[in-house]
Amino acid sequence: MRKFLTTVIVIALFVLFVVFAVANRHEVTVSVDPFNSGDPVLTQTMPLFVLILAAVAVGVFAGGLATWTGQRHWRRAARQHRAEAERAKTELANVKSAALAAQVGPQRLPAPYQAGGYGPYGRDKQGAAL
Repeated sequence: MRKFLTTVIVIALFVLFVVFAVANRHEVTVSVDPFNSGDPVLTQTMPLFVLILAAVAVGVFAGGLATWTGQRHWRRAARQHRAEAERAKTELANVKSAALAAQVGPQRLPAPYQAGGYGPYGRDKQGAAL
């Protein structure tokens, strides 16, 4: 459905572009020499739709550039957060490996104390006092 909708929109925009180009195909002379209007040095003759579409393209580019530079602090914050997350992952991996290295096999109970508080008999096989 999404591709169909995109295709319909693109076709509609193309039709509008063709209609606009046909309606504005007469020639205009563009001069960028403000000092000599009688005999300008820098002139260009082009169809009006080319001039208008070029102006729109320059405007879109300028707006995109302004937006991109305006969002630089968000991109910087994202890079810093990404680096902080990587450092945290590395630290967690180091802590886990240190914890595994500190673990020395299964936990063993200390050997029962044979002489002392339980009298001369000590303990039986289950560890109970005799």
